[in-house]
Amino acid sequence: MRIGFVGAGKVGFTLGKYMSERNVCVSGYYSRSEESARQASVFTHTKYYETLEDLIGSSDALFLTVPDGAIEDVWNSIKRYSLTGKFICHCSGVMTSAVFSEINQMGAFGYSIHPLFAIHSRSQSYQEISQAYFTIEGPEAHIGFWKDFFENLGNPVRIIQAEQKALYHGAAVFASNLVTGLFETGVNLLMDCGFDRESGEAALKPLFLHNCQSVARVGTAAALTGPVERADEKTIRKHLNVLPPEEKEIYIRLSEVLTDIAKRKHPERDYSSLSQIFERNGEVR
Repeated sequence: MRIGFVGAGKVGFTLGKYMSERNVCVSGYYSRSEESARQASVFTHTKYYETLEDLIGSSDALFLTVPDGAIEDVWNSIKRYSLTGKFICHCSGVMTSAVFSEINQMGAFGYSIHPLFAIHSRSQSYQEISQAYFTIEGPEAHIGFWKDFFENLGNPVRIIQAEQKALYHGAAVFASNLVTGLFETGVNLLMDCGFDRESGEAALKPLFLHNCQSVARVGTAAALTGPVERADEKTIRKHLNVLPPEEKEIYIRLSEVLTDIAKRKHPERDYSSLSQIFERNGEVR
């Protein structure tokens, strides 16, 4: 199996290096940016291709590691060539394999293959992706092949249906990007207390990191602490009395989720009063 990459950004660098380090035959890279493709080929000890046609001819599978908005355009360029028996894969978390229009008529097979991982660096992320889940969506014919492929690299794999992709991607956003928004909200509230941005970020960093690591290590229920877990009505009321309206809305909704976790952690504890507090305050949002 010879795998070529169209696109030489962070995802292309990372997957190409990760695969080549595990003895997968990576044919090389083609990109609109010649310099990026050359850098990727050097980084992965593979080849730079001057034309898309040459990369296609040298590859059994193509990974389109380009921005989501470019996938369809790249596919429209690729499908002008002979693709019989080839695999065409993109790495979008939200898009499905349906973007590969008319692929069946060409005798090729399209899949969406997404690493559930925040790829932050072209040169370093390949060292960190070994424990990431990969999700695969596409036709049944060869989905088992790709599942085995990534499991043999050492990654856990889940098969996902096309209609689940948007919800799946939303789940990832909740656990990653939106957490960044919550951290920013905390920093802004500290700034209202007289902190500057630098000191606010520094003050919250140990709390933030310890909590994230705890959740990752022992799960949400075991890691849960704070006023909701304690059913501390007085503290929660104080928070609700001082939070600005938008932050108050976020606080209530997330605290309702935390209440469900707390009930799972302490089934013997009565959280009905907390639920009533959140319900009453939520009605005036």
